[in-house]
Amino acid sequence: MAKSAPAAPYATLDPDTVLDAVAAAGFEPDGRLLALGSYENRVYQVGLEDARPLVAKFYRPGRWSDAAIDEEHAFAHELAAAELPMVAPLVVDGRSLFEHEGFRYALYPRQGGRAPELESADHLAWMGRLLARLHAIGARHAFRARPAIDVDGFVREAARNVLASGLLPPTLEARYGRTLDALAAMLDERIAAVGPASRLRLHGDCHLGNVLWTDAGPHFVDLDDARMGPAVQDLWMLAPTREALDALLEGYAEFRDFDFTELALIEPLRLMRQVHWAGWVAARWHDPAFPLAFPQVGEARWWEQHCNDLDEAIDA
Repeated sequence: MAKSAPAAPYATLDPDTVLDAVAAAGFEPDGRLLALGSYENRVYQVGLEDARPLVAKFYRPGRWSDAAIDEEHAFAHELAAAELPMVAPLVVDGRSLFEHEGFRYALYPRQGGRAPELESADHLAWMGRLLARLHAIGARHAFRARPAIDVDGFVREAARNVLASGLLPPTLEARYGRTLDALAAMLDERIAAVGPASRLRLHGDCHLGNVLWTDAGPHFVDLDDARMGPAVQDLWMLAPTREALDALLEGYAEFRDFDFTELALIEPLRLMRQVHWAGWVAARWHDPAFPLAFPQVGEARWWEQHCNDLDEAIDA
């Protein structure tokens, strides 16, 4: 159980508040409301009078600055303007970030789709082409308010969140601290050995849940985790095998050169994501949605296995 119990961040975000927020932005809700799957933020499909439903995304309080959210929105609009299939937020009276009852939120057109089936080389190459075009735009300039994907943010900060959460059994605290110190130092060394990879604006969290497929092909959703980082970050999560990665890169090469030295970053990035996930859940444990969704993280045996996995990664 956590050492402290801050207020649940969405305790006052009830259905009336959601509908009132949509109305405050100039739309006319018809009362229909459907919660969509999201842990970091709260996302709802909202029915409108005489119009197609829209999607309302309520940002987690305290996570991003207004400037960082504005950069997310600007990137989405930049991609959409370049005719990439990116769901961008609606702009009302020159704004895409709104506030109501202390919650910051954005509104999106509802676009359906199904989970992508990336078993075929053709679909993987299609995704590779889209990511190459996304990265070509992402390389135009840098984020200023959003952080980069790096060891400090994904490992050292995550470790601090775990140690402060009270979830880690006391018998594992010293071991966890030693393991994370060693892992961070190893990752620093491995990344430095690869050399200076180019950093560009990325989707940042390009897994299958953030891609929807229709008869017209795939489109991207959710730039909430957009950051600066190496291009390979947006590729490895879509490619569980080397054959899949080769198919992605074949499509990618049609629109943009890929620096193959970045392939050596895949394992460090995978480990960084593993540590970051544990720190993310630990930092959000006071949100009632997290213990319900990830009950295993509240068990001592999960943390023991987590430490074992990290020790094995260091030994390997």
